[in-house]
Amino acid sequence: MIPQMEEYIDIGVNLTGSSFRNDLDEVVQRAKAAGVSQMIVTGTDLEHSRAALELNRRFPGDLVSTAGVHPHHASEFDANTLPALQEICAEDTVVAVGECGLDYNRNYSTPEDQRRAFAAQLQLACELGLPVFLHQRDAHDDFISMLSEHSRELTGAVAHCFTGSIEEAQAYTAMGMYIGITGWICDERRGHDLQRAVKDIPLDRIMLESDAPYLLPRDLPQEPVQKRRNEPCFLPHICEAAANHIGIDHQQLAQAALANTRCFFAI
Repeated sequence: MIPQMEEYIDIGVNLTGSSFRNDLDEVVQRAKAAGVSQMIVTGTDLEHSRAALELNRRFPGDLVSTAGVHPHHASEFDANTLPALQEICAEDTVVAVGECGLDYNRNYSTPEDQRRAFAAQLQLACELGLPVFLHQRDAHDDFISMLSEHSRELTGAVAHCFTGSIEEAQAYTAMGMYIGITGWICDERRGHDLQRAVKDIPLDRIMLESDAPYLLPRDLPQEPVQKRRNEPCFLPHICEAAANHIGIDHQQLAQAALANTRCFFAI
């Protein structure tokens, strides 16, 4: 009897970028052949949120998306941004507000602009009844404080591409948040905090993501199609690595992550 392939949903893929311009059809097909039945395309600003929506229409059923303004682009958040985001989020295939949050590591936008844009998007998510797809780097205290102000109204929140400590993971899950695990867990140089923290994340709070084309797992047994480019088809490898660090079978993690994702995004 041939064992049944596990099913996955990749909650974070950056398919609107230039690295996928020439072979997107093949990327989607490779993902589906690997068991990745759906992918959630990340919206990082208005341009990419609109482009993600167009991809949803090009690949109906295979792709859905988020719409938001990443903290790196927070300085671009003006009076026209919120109405534009509201219009994009009205589409059925847009399943979350984001990527939004705080990033004090690089400060491409000032912390003040970041907090202003983040607060506006949290309020929008509450008004629309959509979950939030979140980014946080070196801004944990402000991030938690701002989320706490909206915790009763938010329908859900997921910490995308989590790389933090056990303490940060515990703080997030205590608030009812979900945590997205990427190929960072496969990094023998930088992934130690995540490798420890993942053991402490409840199974009903984990989701899986590639963050393609970024964060190519460093321990892949095969060469990627395009040098150094990550793809959604590597999500089963990320699942297996995470399951090994948790100490459970990868099928158990795959099934839990799939159920969490379907419930959270209503897909």
